[in-house]
Amino acid sequence: MSTNNLAKLAQKLVSEGPHKHEHTPRRVRGLFNGQYIFDTINAQHVWEHPYYPHFYIPSGDIASAVKLTKDSKAIEGTAGRAYLAKLSVRDKSTDSALIFEEGPLKGLVKIDFPAIDQWFEEDTPIYQHPKDPYKRIDILSSRREVRVALDGVTLAQTSNALFLLETSLRPRYYLPPTAVDWSLLSKSDLETYCPYKGRANYYNVTVNGKEYEDLVWWYQYPTSESAPIAGALCFYNEKVDIWIDGVQEKR
Repeated sequence: MSTNNLAKLAQKLVSEGPHKHEHTPRRVRGLFNGQYIFDTINAQHVWEHPYYPHFYIPSGDIASAVKLTKDSKAIEGTAGRAYLAKLSVRDKSTDSALIFEEGPLKGLVKIDFPAIDQWFEEDTPIYQHPKDPYKRIDILSSRREVRVALDGVTLAQTSNALFLLETSLRPRYYLPPTAVDWSLLSKSDLETYCPYKGRANYYNVTVNGKEYEDLVWWYQYPTSESAPIAGALCFYNEKVDIWIDGVQEKR
């Protein structure tokens, strides 16, 4: 996140407050330039928006070997409550941090998630952002027939799908690789990360001479909680036509 966007976030949090925030009992650690720059059981889950939380770290739990330097002037519009800050470890630094000195986030440091090398909950690496403790994933095997098509061409069909149900999101259908027409797929270079499922790789789909990029994803090594979907393929519901037992879903 750029310093300009961090400043805007601080202004919003100071004027409106976070959506909600609460202590988490998780041990939270951050690795940066070969060193744990914090190791705390006092982190806060802070929902900057309604969708998912971020970890905010007590300033007193930043490691003593880490140089935490705040700007000399508070962020404009925060009435002295929030400052941009820099974290430095030996020869490496990041300026993607905020310090809050008043208000509900007093004493907390926000470090932009991708600004450091790795975050851990207990001993488990986490990606993209922390998991929301109020959301869960259920992965259910189903004998209902799933058919996927695009522009009148069937891409996949099976009665052996996995239905992935994630709180507040629409169902996703993970299909065995033998159910997919591989002649229509080509590898994509895209990789994304999900805190609940891990690293995803993608395929493009070519139908009737037109290529649709990144239409299919799969997880070679998903997280332990999502292990059943390893190797299965999932099509974007929003971009293809899907029938469940002959009933077409809305995109």
